[in-house]
This record gives sequence, C-alpha cells and structure tokens, in this order.
Amino acid sequence: MAKRSKPWYRKARGCWFVQIGGQQVNLGKDKNEAYERFYALMRQPKKRQAVRTDSIPAIADAFLDWTAKHRAEDTYEWYRYRLQRFVEKYPDLRTDELRPYHVDNWVDDYQLSVTSRRNYLRSVKRCLKWAKKQGYIDDNPIADLEVPSAEHKEVVISQEEFGRLMQYCRNEQFSDLMEVTWETGCRPQESMAVEARHVDLENQRWIFFSSEAKGKKITRVVYLSDKALAITQRLMLKIPSGPIFRNTTGAVWTTGAVNCSMLSVQRRIGKEEMARREETISNKVIAKLIKQLKPTRTSKGQVVNKTVAELRKEAKRKLTYKRAAELAFKCSLYALRHSWATNALQKGIDPLTVAILMGHKDPSTLSKVYQHLSLDPQHMLQQARRAAG
Repeated sequence: MAKRSKPWYRKARGCWFVQIGGQQVNLGKDKNEAYERFYALMRQPKKRQAVRTDSIPAIADAFLDWTAKHRAEDTYEWYRYRLQRFVEKYPDLRTDELRPYHVDNWVDDYQLSVTSRRNYLRSVKRCLKWAKKQGYIDDNPIADLEVPSAEHKEVVISQEEFGRLMQYCRNEQFSDLMEVTWETGCRPQESMAVEARHVDLENQRWIFFSSEAKGKKITRVVYLSDKALAITQRLMLKIPSGPIFRNTTGAVWTTGAVNCSMLSVQRRIGKEEMARREETISNKVIAKLIKQLKPTRTSKGQVVNKTVAELRKEAKRKLTYKRAAELAFKCSLYALRHSWATNALQKGIDPLTVAILMGHKDPSTLSKVYQHLSLDPQHMLQQARRAAG
C-alpha cells in the first residue's frame, strides 16, 4: 500500500509543502491554513492539481520540474541554485505583485560581478518567460527587466596568488579540485564529472568520449601533470564509481557549492587584509544596515521577531563579508583554467598545442580570448626578440 502524502515544513522556503502525484505543492506559510488546503486537495484525489499561477515559488518549482526533464543536469542546477535564493527572498510573493524592482533588490543583496548579476537576473526572467509561454500566466510582469551585458573576464591568477588560495583553503576536498584545475587547465565541469572509468593511467590522462564531452561531438582528453595524476590516483582508489571529486559530506560538487567554497577562501584572505589595515565596521554603518534588514525570522514554522543582538550580529557579518570580498582578489575555477592558458602561452608553448590541451574545438578561440597578452609589453618584447633570433 502506498504511503499517504503528508505536509512537511521546508525551512529554506518558510512554507509548508505536500507531494501529490509526483508534484510538490506549496501550501503556504501558515500551518493551519496549509493543512486546510491539504485536506481540500485530498478530497479531490482524482483531479490533477494545477500549478498555483498566483505563486512565484510554485511557478519556480514548475519551471525546475520542466528543466529537469528537458535540459542537462548542469543547466537544471544552474537555475535551481539561483531560483532557490530568489524564492527564499520572496516566499509569499504573487505573480501579480512581482515587479522588476523586486528582482533588482534581490540581486543587490549579494556582492556580485557584472556577469554574475546578469546570470541572477536572467534566471528569474527566463523562468517567467517560460511560465507565460506555457500558459501559466497571461502576462510576464518582468518582461522589461533590464539585464546587463556580460563583462569580458581577464582574471589571471599569479603563482603567488594561487599559493595564498591554497594556504587559506581549509577544505582538503576543495584544495584537490583547485589544484587539479590549476595543473591541467581543465573545465570545471570536467573535474566535477570525472570518474575512475575516465582515467587512463598509462598515458596520464582523462578521456571523455564524445557522448560525455562538451558539445557531444568530439572526444575530450585532459592530460595530467604529476601532481594532478597523484590526486586522481588517490581519489579513484577511494571512490571507484561515480565522480571522484566530492565535498566534505561525500556529495558530488555542484556549481553552487564550488562558488560558496571559493567565496569562503576569498573572505579569509580579505579579512586578513582588513586586520592588516586595522579596519573595523563602525557602529554607525551597522545601525544603518539594521534598518534595512528583515526584522523577523522563522523558527519551527512560526514567525518570531529577531532580537537586537541578532540584528546587530547579522548586519556586522554582512558588512564584514562585503568589505572582505572587496579587498580579496577575485577568483573562480574558471579563472584558474584561464590562468593555466595564459601561463602556458607565456612559457612559449605554441597556441595550437595550448588550444588542443584546453579542448577548444576552434583554435582561433584562443586568440580571441587571450588577446590581453598582446598588452603585456614584457611578453611581447620577449617574443619580438625570439623572432629576431
């Protein structure tokens, strides 16, 4: 006999949910009202429950269900991470209340680059566009939301900066991921997906056949340095099946988890710089931010007021994190890949070989992305001298 569905409280959303017919239904924030709605749904067991078109969280859930079925796993995770944050900000927002400023204000809560801001805005805009196309809503309330163009990233991590990243990384699992990316120039999605079956120890490489490679057209080969090989061997013995790179809980790395781990490292570096400069967050600035914070929190399904001490601690933490992020140098796994290519070109490895090692289908991509080398006078002078013999 099948187990009967029962409402449960989702702390991250601040709402009650129930699963009916394989679909999670948002029952609202109040427990009594949630159970009343649940019993009403149970009285109509043969009816297929429609998505609540007045609820932003319900629309987001429907979009993610569709994405999970029709798009790649990485694409689903990309949207899930951002939309989860959006509905945490507005758990009770209705579609007829949604305005572009809601999305802008949500993104302003985070310390983001131009490209990251663009991605956050795109995730919500795409969700609502899909909802209108599918007929869940008649009008898209954020169709006119302005999304900035992506910035051209030219972040190059020096050997010294990479050493600092490793020094302040207190997570061995994340250190392995950074080290392998730095040593091989592989794509982040490749290091997060590699399994023992992909490893060719004899030739010191990973092999992703076309069906698993980016673009699914040609086989992708990642050659390993001695350090990368040692890490790979250690992890494949520990995890013989499934992705070998795992986080501290043993779960497969996700983009969101990687970004959070990198941000933690950068914050430690930034906080050290704050201490060196003897910078502190003033009480005046803390008091100003407290006025902008949400005065309540949810505890065991009930909304309670935050204490003055809680508000002060939250404000100080946010301001400290923001300042630390400003002082630390920017980094990501993709920046490590970018730095690997830059270092390889500066060491005199020919561009065609670098392009092949990076897995570029079109070698001309290398010249388009790494034009910044032409702005380095020392590098260009060295190449000119080599050309002159």
